[in-house]
Amino acid sequence: MNPGTTTPALATPSRRTAALWGLTVSAVLAAGPLVLRDRLPDPIAVHWGLGLGPDRSMPLAASATTDVALWAAVWVTLLVMVPAVSGRRRARAGWWGALAGSSALFLGMGATTLLANLDAPSWTEARLPGWQAAAVLATAVAAALLAARLRRGGADEPGGAASVPPELRLRPGQRAVWVGRAGNRWLSAVTAAAGAGLGLLGLLWTLGLAGDETAASALPGLVIVLAAGLFTSSLTARVTEDGLAIGFGPFGWPVRRIRLDRVERAWTETRSPVEVGGWGFRGLPGDATIMLRGGECLVVRYRSGGRLAVSVDDAERAASLINALLAERVGA
Repeated sequence: MNPGTTTPALATPSRRTAALWGLTVSAVLAAGPLVLRDRLPDPIAVHWGLGLGPDRSMPLAASATTDVALWAAVWVTLLVMVPAVSGRRRARAGWWGALAGSSALFLGMGATTLLANLDAPSWTEARLPGWQAAAVLATAVAAALLAARLRRGGADEPGGAASVPPELRLRPGQRAVWVGRAGNRWLSAVTAAAGAGLGLLGLLWTLGLAGDETAASALPGLVIVLAAGLFTSSLTARVTEDGLAIGFGPFGWPVRRIRLDRVERAWTETRSPVEVGGWGFRGLPGDATIMLRGGECLVVRYRSGGRLAVSVDDAERAASLINALLAERVGA
């Protein structure tokens, strides 16, 4: 190892690092309201309008609990991602950036909220200077960029970069079809919960145990979550001589079709949600990723120069078949 070279091990995220960091931030978020409780109104102002005047309040204990719970959701997500991001430099940089940036954001928001309420007679008299809100956002962005830069580590580990699929030869006249699937169990669980909640709401309304106002307020949210989950929690990909078709949801609709004559070649890559910016359709048209779960992805390169990556099982076989079909057309 050359002197001065940053080793991947030094910058590789670990569950221990994430656990200790998360517990520390949680303790600070909980300790602030506890230490200053005698100088804070109860309830306290927790939200400010465009004019930076308070327009929403919460009991002090509920506010502190909510802050810790929201931070814990981010922290646990990063904790779960640790194994998936260790092998790739961009993924490591994204993970450290997310950890530092979200920590700075939650701590800054918590601190400015306490300062705005400090010694105020009531929550309606809390004041939040505009520069503090801007400073919190700027600090969070700076912390994320700095951590991503300093902790990205060395080059990608073998296997984390693009992988050339094995060559597949089709006999003259032979036709082949490949079908692969992928799903996100967390999105599936949320979708199932929304469906169950919708059914329970309908039952309670039918029995007269839920009023029209309650049903009307809860119905839109449940329907939106259920519909979004059905279309985003799973996908089915199919490769035929016509090209690649990607169907979303349990019914395979809507479908995104990529004609074979638009494709230059295909390969596989290992990608993670933190590397591409989260789950769902990430990126911009021409260089996008359809991410449902971290791991092996099918990547197709367009003749126009753009790329599309799809997280799907058995991606290597799909890439081999696409390349074989492309070679068959060239030789025809």
